[in-house]
Amino acid sequence: MTTDTIETVESTGTQKRKRGEMIAVCSAKGGVGRTVMTVNLAVSLCKKNIRVGILDGDYMFGDVSLAMDLQSAFTLKDVIEDIDDLDEVTLESYFSRHESGARVLAAPDRPEYSELVTRNHVNKILDLMLTQFDYVVVDTGVGLQEQTLPLLEKADQILMLTNLEMSTLKNTKLMLETLEAIDLKDKVTTVVNRSTMESVINASDVPDILENRELQYIPNDFQIASQSLNIGIPFVINQGKTEIAKAVLKMAEQITSRREIKVYETKPPSFFSKIFQRSNHKEGKE
Repeated sequence: MTTDTIETVESTGTQKRKRGEMIAVCSAKGGVGRTVMTVNLAVSLCKKNIRVGILDGDYMFGDVSLAMDLQSAFTLKDVIEDIDDLDEVTLESYFSRHESGARVLAAPDRPEYSELVTRNHVNKILDLMLTQFDYVVVDTGVGLQEQTLPLLEKADQILMLTNLEMSTLKNTKLMLETLEAIDLKDKVTTVVNRSTMESVINASDVPDILENRELQYIPNDFQIASQSLNIGIPFVINQGKTEIAKAVLKMAEQITSRREIKVYETKPPSFFSKIFQRSNHKEGKE
């Protein structure tokens, strides 16, 4: 399957421009390995000699730079301050370059700066990134927050991470039901992380709990995953022969092999997203 960038038709219906594919990595609960998955998947995609960009979409407490041992000179805050003059050339100067070849746009370095990030800002930034990269992998915030939902709506694929803890599975099921209600569930692939961990719930129980038979599984290797995060080296780089690395590399292979040339149309914001927008508009008047 070709790895040429995806084409999308502009509103005129006659002109075409190249467009990459956006993968949003999300979870209904924190602590399930979302950031570790994001960086390792992105680096795995880079191994296929394709262009990969990463956006740290956890605007308040993003850890992508930490997980890749990057000292980012610029963050999303700096990009937003230059948003009116932003184009592909200027955006390129804000990326940090990882040794794998991945380009990273870091989250703001202070939690309060997250309030500066709006849907319009992110849409413009992602649209530019999607013309520069074959894949843009986004680490989102937890759950269906106001700033997370636009990322899920814009994504071409959503990887929903969960694990074998009952509270996580409960929240995952609720989030999946919500995504189905706003017509986003077809994009979702549910990934059971640490699927071989000791738990009263077995991996074989998860399809019934989530009412979903099409799941992917990442084996448990907490020591390697934790070490990877702490030293800032994605485990697919230095632990490529481990089962956990093989599982992520296989996922990257599946993602690229099933890629098709498609026409993507921009969908209007979901009802749930509009509620957030109306709430903000009302608060601004008070």
